[in-house]
Amino acid sequence: MPLIAFTGNRFLADETLRDTLRARGLDARSLPRVAGEDVTADALGPHLSPGLFGDGGVIVDLESVKPDKALLELLAGAAVTVAVLDESPPATRLKVYEGRGEVVPSPAPAKTGDVAGWVTTRAKKTKLPLDRDASLYLAEVFGADLSGIAGELNKLALLDGPFTREAVQRVVGREPPGDSFAMLGAATTGRPGEAVTQLRRLLASGEDPFKLMGAVVWQYSLVARCVALQQEGGRVTEQVAAQRLGVKPYPAKKALEVARRLNEAKIRTHLGRILDADLAMKRGLDAGVALERLIVQLSV
Repeated sequence: MPLIAFTGNRFLADETLRDTLRARGLDARSLPRVAGEDVTADALGPHLSPGLFGDGGVIVDLESVKPDKALLELLAGAAVTVAVLDESPPATRLKVYEGRGEVVPSPAPAKTGDVAGWVTTRAKKTKLPLDRDASLYLAEVFGADLSGIAGELNKLALLDGPFTREAVQRVVGREPPGDSFAMLGAATTGRPGEAVTQLRRLLASGEDPFKLMGAVVWQYSLVARCVALQQEGGRVTEQVAAQRLGVKPYPAKKALEVARRLNEAKIRTHLGRILDADLAMKRGLDAGVALERLIVQLSV
């Protein structure tokens, strides 16, 4: 009988497991589910043979479990369907799954835009009238917590649509977390209200003000170096900036977006204001007040 390993995002893998078993005539809810300390040869043994009415099955959840080779061989040789939930199996385990059974991956959407796309697709499947902006809001608020998003979609299904961003926001009742690059981007384009809102969200989510100042210093150091790169002449791409700055493409991209709005004189003024705010915080001035004042100054 087959050994089927479901890998990737836990929420998606669990859903795929249930759908796959259903397509094969098995109801995941009626199958025994073995997890944690019970994932042993002795505990699994009784579930690995057919019942009185023919083929059976078992679900083995390997979260926080490191099965040895003997146990994997036992699962692979079972006389019933064995569905293994294993989010990130090491290469050795993956080799066993591929050699003795099959692997069904469920990769998680990584970026906010990808999560928003997943939300939109899921809403369409259930005919939930959800706006694209509302999908983006859910992605911003929940990030990679797909289970949390699914719960909110189930809640919305009980209400009357259509669901705009504002309507969903009223139901969910949560603010998106702050984004330090978005904060700086708003500041450098003269949008102090939006910049301060991002800062307050960051502080409200528990971010340490001194760590935030450290992030501002680091990000502005990248911005300053991007301004210098631009003055060398020629087109500075994200790839070139990442290579020259020694950082990953995302921070290089965000630093470039800010740098394109500045020149040497402006960046020197900003760096001076950042230094003054840093010193004020270290001398005992209220850290939140100092940061908010700095963000407003960067918006001028």
